[in-house]
Amino acid sequence: MIRGFFRLIGLLLLAGGFIFMVYDGARWVADQTLRFTRFGQFWNDVNQASQSAFRTWVEAKAPWLWTSVIRLLLDQPVFAVLGILGIVLMLLFRPRKPLIGYSRD
Repeated sequence: MIRGFFRLIGLLLLAGGFIFMVYDGARWVADQTLRFTRFGQFWNDVNQASQSAFRTWVEAKAPWLWTSVIRLLLDQPVFAVLGILGIVLMLLFRPRKPLIGYSRD
């Protein structure tokens, strides 16, 4: 049950990444300039208070983590972050292969 839930979340994240890829592509066709929506900008548009609270929490725990890892992640395109996270969830929670030849009782 939990495996199916996380696969659903992964599939929704993958679909969200595809939607943002189409959105950035349509903006490229309209403006003839290639600009990607950054993950940090998207998170800021959705809920600015949570991003600032997350930043203070991370800087209190490990200040190097914010400057080296999370800031790099926030500068990436939304479609890449959502797509990779969705693929990772889909692969981690894929169904088990059935046993062949015998059964466990």
